[in-house]
Amino acid sequence: MSKQWLQPPEWSWNVNTDDPIYVHQWVKQINHMEEKPDLLLYGAPISRSSISVSGASLYPTEFRRIWKGFSTYNIDEDIDLVDYKVADAGDIVMHTTDIPLSHHRIQEVTSYLASSYPNTITSMIGGDHSITACAVRGVKEAFPDESIGILQLDTHLDVRDPAELGPANGTPIRQLVDGSTVRGEDIINIGLHGYFNTRPLVTYAKEHSIQMVTLKEARKAGFVQTVKEALNKLSEKVDRVYVTVDMDVLDISVAPGVPASTPGGLSTTELFDSLIEIGRHSSVRHIDFVCLDPSKDSAVSETVKTGVYAWLQFVTGLVCRDENGSV
Repeated sequence: MSKQWLQPPEWSWNVNTDDPIYVHQWVKQINHMEEKPDLLLYGAPISRSSISVSGASLYPTEFRRIWKGFSTYNIDEDIDLVDYKVADAGDIVMHTTDIPLSHHRIQEVTSYLASSYPNTITSMIGGDHSITACAVRGVKEAFPDESIGILQLDTHLDVRDPAELGPANGTPIRQLVDGSTVRGEDIINIGLHGYFNTRPLVTYAKEHSIQMVTLKEARKAGFVQTVKEALNKLSEKVDRVYVTVDMDVLDISVAPGVPASTPGGLSTTELFDSLIEIGRHSSVRHIDFVCLDPSKDSAVSETVKTGVYAWLQFVTGLVCRDENGSV
């Protein structure tokens, strides 16, 4: 376990206010926070491991840069996030060319943060989806006696064979299952749709008892209700839940800035509403947001703004959890 690979964020706002009303005034760098944070934020800026050409490594910086456009007050829920203590631990230093070494650093840093702040929720900002396998292994290293479940919001299963592709962004779930870090039956993927998963990948998922919920099925039952039921099911079997949100789960019309954008995906409302429920649920201890590529985004940064909005919805759920008690 090591913090040596953490560096201050490339972009930070130079603010000094006792009465923050915007996100860039509210989130504090960890070395400026005396109390233990409620939520720990850190970036994993890597995208060389992406199957699709990707600039997702740019997202942690753009994520922070656009905070100035968001207030801490959520008018829909009549909740101000300002008293919830969020610390920014910075970004993990990536090796320029050595992908396995970069992945090892993500695992090391995640293990260090989870061990050093065992009662704090962690939130990792990617980066491509390869980072999820590294982070989950880091959590397992920090809590070896605890079982981990995964709720995956994604268009893809991400169970492609690393023996063929290396530790690419299409392989993280398979890495975790084949490595016995997480049992297949403790993984629920919601958001699969259309023509974006081959039959052999579905066969692998079935053989390993990965639970697949198509977007069509989820909408029929109610998307938010489906997410809540998945979290309840996981919480009955595992000690902690890791949530991974691949931004390509969104429809291409609302999220052009993802490397593998597809038609037929989630609406922003479905994603936003589900993230409040995810934040509310006491079993959720870790979350990541991956595969958002600012270089592919529109001129008004609509996907980056959607990503920040999604993260704030999760934090709103955490505040609701804190105020109303655990689900």
